[in-house]
Amino acid sequence: MFKKLFNFGKKKEENNAREELIENEIEKVEEPNNEKVEVTKEVIVESTKESIEEKTSIEHSEEAIEEVEEVEEVIDENKGIVEDEKIEYAMVEETTGNEEVEEIVAVESKEEDEIEKKVNLFDRLKQGLTKAKQGITDKIDDVLKSYTKVDEELLEELEEILITADVGVNTTMGIIEKLRNKIKEKGITNPMDVRVELKNIVEEILINENSKLDVEKSPTIILMVGVNGVGKTTTIGKLANRYRAEGKKVLLAAGDTFRAAAIEQLEVWAQRSNVDIIKHQEGADPGAVVFDAIKAAKARDVDILICDTAGRLHNKSNLMNELGKVFKIVDREFPEAKREVLLVVDATTGQNAVAQAKTFKEVADITGIVLTKLDGTAKGGVVLAVKSEVDVPVKLIGVGETVEDLQDFDAKSFSDALFGN
Repeated sequence: MFKKLFNFGKKKEENNAREELIENEIEKVEEPNNEKVEVTKEVIVESTKESIEEKTSIEHSEEAIEEVEEVEEVIDENKGIVEDEKIEYAMVEETTGNEEVEEIVAVESKEEDEIEKKVNLFDRLKQGLTKAKQGITDKIDDVLKSYTKVDEELLEELEEILITADVGVNTTMGIIEKLRNKIKEKGITNPMDVRVELKNIVEEILINENSKLDVEKSPTIILMVGVNGVGKTTTIGKLANRYRAEGKKVLLAAGDTFRAAAIEQLEVWAQRSNVDIIKHQEGADPGAVVFDAIKAAKARDVDILICDTAGRLHNKSNLMNELGKVFKIVDREFPEAKREVLLVVDATTGQNAVAQAKTFKEVADITGIVLTKLDGTAKGGVVLAVKSEVDVPVKLIGVGETVEDLQDFDAKSFSDALFGN
């Protein structure tokens, strides 16, 4: 190509000499593997000028200058090509091919998206726990700042704050005892250092290896239990929306056939989330609804079946009969499914939520607790009470009205948000 471009001039010998010189210089630029590619346009042009001046007479100087300008244009074009080749070559050397480069970029992009998502969720969590923070940690901070030493009087004030925040008497006593031991063990004399130890104790109480809602196995059936008015149906709708967005095939079962408008409410959520729903008429047998839903889940190859259940709590025997029948149907008709039984409780009810959790645990094999409406109470200590006194992991918390505000419970994130870290 270059021989054709540079084959100009009147004397054949002059042209040959000039061609050879320029081609040698261009080869250095074109060679992408040459680590010493430092030849610039100016160097090549300058050397070409000198060669032309030596090999041509004065009468040909104007023509030679024109030829040099043509050389500059050619070199400009090739310099751009060479720079592109050098960049491409550097990418190839760092990886083993363009496919790997694309894969690395995709992974990094996914990781950045996940980090951004976690940050946004944490911000939502902090915002949702604003009232709880004001009712617990802000008061604790005020007490700690008012003391110059660590003594029993300080511990008594902390104890009072925790009890009034619905942490519960038994749980509070356990926390204060652990705190007292840490103070003695570490020789803590600065009141503000007590805050760090208190945060660590809270985190230890809340941490549970089984705190994550396990829906990875297909099929999975989630049975939602709880009294009326705690946000059970809304929680089902938000879960359906989440798993549908993740690409899972979801089916809902409207098993709460006794509460007025419960079926219609769940149907609205099904339409919003674009998932199917199995329903009967109001007042129908909840067990029959669950039975039909299991048959449909098998026929449609569903990944997750979420079942609403009746929320009446007249007495333990009625509750046992209603829930017991549903569980027997699941055992018989869907033994291969991974099962989660989630108890939904309202955080704003305080110690009532703890009482409900204890009652339901007696009649059902609860695998996790969903604590809703945490954004509406300054007594967020109920999380500690439920986890400590019922000994069932909190798996989901509601800190707002949107779908994103139903979050997987994470002990560290919760304590960080509550203590303002």
